[in-house]
Amino acid sequence: MGNAGVRGRPIASLVLSPQERTYLERQVRRHRVARSLSERCRAILRCADGLPSKSVAAELGIHEHTVGKWRRRFLKDRCDGLLDEARPGRPRTIDDDQVAEVIERTLRTTPADATHWSIRSMAAETGFSHTTIRRMWSAFGLQPHRSQTFKLSSDPLFVDKVRDIVGLYLSPPNRALVLSIDEKSQIQALDREQPVLPMMPGIPERRTHSYVRHGTTTLFAALDVDAQVPEGLDVHIVMDNYATHKTPRIKAWLARRPHYHVHFTPTSASWINQVERWFAELTRKQIQRGVHTSVRQLEADIRTFIDLHNKNPKPFKWTKSADQILASVKRFCHKAQQTLCGEL
Repeated sequence: MGNAGVRGRPIASLVLSPQERTYLERQVRRHRVARSLSERCRAILRCADGLPSKSVAAELGIHEHTVGKWRRRFLKDRCDGLLDEARPGRPRTIDDDQVAEVIERTLRTTPADATHWSIRSMAAETGFSHTTIRRMWSAFGLQPHRSQTFKLSSDPLFVDKVRDIVGLYLSPPNRALVLSIDEKSQIQALDREQPVLPMMPGIPERRTHSYVRHGTTTLFAALDVDAQVPEGLDVHIVMDNYATHKTPRIKAWLARRPHYHVHFTPTSASWINQVERWFAELTRKQIQRGVHTSVRQLEADIRTFIDLHNKNPKPFKWTKSADQILASVKRFCHKAQQTLCGEL
């Protein structure tokens, strides 16, 4: 009697290891992964959440039998089971050693007439087609035409300062105000040499790369969501070691106000000051594509942006702990050290 409502074969439970879940989630997030693979990974993740195949199919807009197929293949071969099976066709003409040689040459050498390889120059050097080089680079995530800058802090108190400031963000003192203060210097009033052509259907906004400079200005900002500071309240100030912060006049001002506590950011680590996040918003929304024929006009636009922002201010939420930040820096240093050792 108790089994009268049970129909069909029982479905094997689908339990993911942490490594499998990380892999599947990464494939779902990647922009360049095949849509079919992303869909299969998403289906397995939802099955692992306990949803039946019918519900997963309805959620993803695919057939229930398709969900069942990939569920069975995952249970049999795990993540490898989600990959496309080999299809009959022309045999592979490029072996692993040839691929490794192209990747090694991309990473370790440069062409005689340039600072980095391009698809065209690498194709000419190796004899492979442009499409083959593009596929190799894409498979290994290589983009020689792009570069990034970095600068590690040499501050001997880097660890202590990171823990101090992150502690203020994640667990601020009771009955105290935390202010992030910084300056954005050398903001240029730039005017394009030719008028900006407005955006049209199918055509983005176009502007000439050449411009005329009309002077610079400096913005000093304190990031705070409160309109006023109650008298006598402890104030914790996060700021860098800018020269003006060390003048006798500033030191005397702070000495007369013992409820003001200064927390200096490490050298070359301005990213830990949350007002830098607001500066990024100012640059992206107002300065980067703005046209200003004078410093006065530039400052007027900045003040307008500030007024509009302050009408509905929202705090930036700091999420990473000091341990996470320091671990990330450690990983970067270790990777950089390995790269240098490989080059020596």
